[in-house]
Amino acid sequence: MADPNIEVWKLKKLIEDLEAARGNGANCMISLIIPPHDQIARVTNMLHDEFETPSNFNSRMNRQYVLGAINSAQKRLNIYNSVPPSGLILYIGTIVSNDGKEKKVTIVFEPFRPIDMFFYFRDDKFHTESLDELLRPEVKFGFIVKDHIATLFGTLSGNTRQMLRFFPC
Repeated sequence: MADPNIEVWKLKKLIEDLEAARGNGANCMISLIIPPHDQIARVTNMLHDEFETPSNFNSRMNRQYVLGAINSAQKRLNIYNSVPPSGLILYIGTIVSNDGKEKKVTIVFEPFRPIDMFFYFRDDKFHTESLDELLRPEVKFGFIVKDHIATLFGTLSGNTRQMLRFFPC
């Protein structure tokens, strides 16, 4: 694994870029966070149901943008058999650059630390608030448990625990 400070710097840069991006139409940009223990099939089915929603848009262009983003998200999810151990994050949509040109954006990555929440939003911008959890410093606690039989050393961080050593006395 890369240096955590580098991962945090990369994430801050990505958040900055995502927050600056704007879409060319209502609800054409998808922000999707899938936690580690979720199922790809459930999320794919949810996106399939979303495919029906844009049919009631008045604008043909908006409908095309939304359907394109949903289709791209489904295709990306088809690459995975299961959700990676730290979860999966997708940002997909068509953005408009400062010079007015449209550009399709697909950003898919596994976070450097597990993110334990599901988030799905379709909007005219990307939603990055949920990524703040990854920027918070990870607090770890160490503990030692000793009795007349053995000694146990361990750590506790968030909702993850790791037993380090077990020594019989």
